[in-house]
Amino acid sequence: MTVGREIHLASRPVGVPTPDNFRLVEVDVPEPAEGQVKVRNLVMSVDPYMRGRMNDVKSYVPPFALDAVLDGGAVGEVVASRSVDLKPGDLVLHGYGWREWAVDDARRFRKIEPVAPPSAFLGVLGMPGLTAYVGLLDIAAMKPGDTVFVSGAAGAVGSLVGQLARLKGAARVIGSAGSAAKVAHLTGDLGFDAAFNYRDGDVSGQLKQAAPDGIDVYFDNVGGDHLTAAIARAKPFARFALCGAISAYNEPVPGPDNMALLIGKRLTMRGFIVTDHNDRMADLIREVGAWYAAGEIKAEETVVEGLENAPEAFGGLLTGANTGKMVVRL
Repeated sequence: MTVGREIHLASRPVGVPTPDNFRLVEVDVPEPAEGQVKVRNLVMSVDPYMRGRMNDVKSYVPPFALDAVLDGGAVGEVVASRSVDLKPGDLVLHGYGWREWAVDDARRFRKIEPVAPPSAFLGVLGMPGLTAYVGLLDIAAMKPGDTVFVSGAAGAVGSLVGQLARLKGAARVIGSAGSAAKVAHLTGDLGFDAAFNYRDGDVSGQLKQAAPDGIDVYFDNVGGDHLTAAIARAKPFARFALCGAISAYNEPVPGPDNMALLIGKRLTMRGFIVTDHNDRMADLIREVGAWYAAGEIKAEETVVEGLENAPEAFGGLLTGANTGKMVVRL
């Protein structure tokens, strides 16, 4: 029998997760039963939404269980199959990350064609890509000529939002990030018209300087002072897509104190969950996949080697250690 390793949640984090909250465990990996496949994982994803699942609170997805393996996006290779739908050698996308091996019903694995590196299906051609695509185009209803502001713009989702806005005809694309190097990456590599380091000082003042005429669209990955600043700089009838609030994932932060401006400015503010929009995946693969293949979209990655370092990668994600998509290569 194959022996594999997996990461369990040992305790619920208080604040930023630490290595003590996780446990590396060896387990026996069975052979597949009828209709099942056995998959060796190649690369797995760590994503901000996982922090909420580490708390024992009701949310749109169940919390992770203590003393049990975590899960999340991963790409692997089928090594044994008792299904007519998948054969050894096939690459598959699935939700059994945080482990080296996965065995389950073949219907829980989606075959992918090797048209891009496996990790791309966890980023630009996967859930983060769909989040950016749906949030910008459907939720915020961005149109040509808009001024677009993206917070957390150097991350997996934010970096794609800015590039999509540019390709879709935005008049001006502005991003915030957490270091001078990330700001230079946004404007020098990804085509943002302006960017600022939120650690340099007042976010509202920096956004006012970057968008003197206001903003039409705000894609929110951060919440807190960024959301407050965006409300202040919003033009009448601006649209906000609320994707995440990473500033508050580890500890509470004050919310906007200028919500009354939504009334006079007639703002639209809408939260969304990407899994409600899986019907748009084919459009993402067709349109964004073509731009990606042509080199018109760049998908930066921060790669951490080894399953044993997945908790470290996850912690780094929450503190801004990544540029682009954070992945763990197994």
